[in-house]
Amino acid sequence: MENKEKVAPKQPKKKIVVEEQQAPKKPSWEFRDRMYFLKNEKRPLVFTLPSRHTGRKPLLWFDEKNGIQRELRYATNQNSPFADEQKGTSTLGRIIFRDGQLFVPKSQIALQKLLSLYHPLANVLYYEYNPVKESADELDYINLEIDALVTAKQLEIEQVEAILRVEIGSKVDKLSSSELKRDILVFAKRNPKLFMDLANDENVELRNVGIKAAQMGIISLSPDQRTFTYGDTNRKLMTVPFDEHPYSALAAWFKTDEGMEVYKTIMKRL
Repeated sequence: MENKEKVAPKQPKKKIVVEEQQAPKKPSWEFRDRMYFLKNEKRPLVFTLPSRHTGRKPLLWFDEKNGIQRELRYATNQNSPFADEQKGTSTLGRIIFRDGQLFVPKSQIALQKLLSLYHPLANVLYYEYNPVKESADELDYINLEIDALVTAKQLEIEQVEAILRVEIGSKVDKLSSSELKRDILVFAKRNPKLFMDLANDENVELRNVGIKAAQMGIISLSPDQRTFTYGDTNRKLMTVPFDEHPYSALAAWFKTDEGMEVYKTIMKRL
């Protein structure tokens, strides 16, 4: 008999598990110099912001995690703006804006955190300058300005007149076509948001029609500005609702079934 060699059973290969390395967490606080500005237009030479909690001027921050009010205090020799985390003798400091601004270097972390994260007057009396946000806002404004100018250039002269009438009133009647086109571009550049709002408001042209019809005597508005009538027959057209601008109410009425017929008649006479 032939001797058969015994073959040892193959051992299953062990799976090699490679542990994924987690990306290091970014620090919760960015160490950089920071600028703060007062929000009001009047910027005093010297403005002192409350820097510690007192009975007359509370300076507290509500800790939602622990459900407690925590006292805030700016101390130049401490690493935390919270009084309960400060140890030893604290050297109290003053927070002073000069000419409406305050520069805080990155070494003064406690003051930065107090101003940026915890102070109850943040974004009320002052704000932190954010260059990234400012550049994004500026880009949005430039794009809006471009859109407004392009839209203004494409408007028909009747639309230009309707929009400018909201801005400068009856003076539009004395302007030539070239002056109207110039003024609408100036308006779009100076106040692009308001211009775009008016350009997209379908009632602006209807208001303009109503005003022109009243100026030409086709319709009349009563002295108390409560009733519109036909100018030649004094037949009542509509009553202006309380607390509404008469020509805004007329523009809305033009879109009703009855008002649409009157609008068509006025357009023929104009």
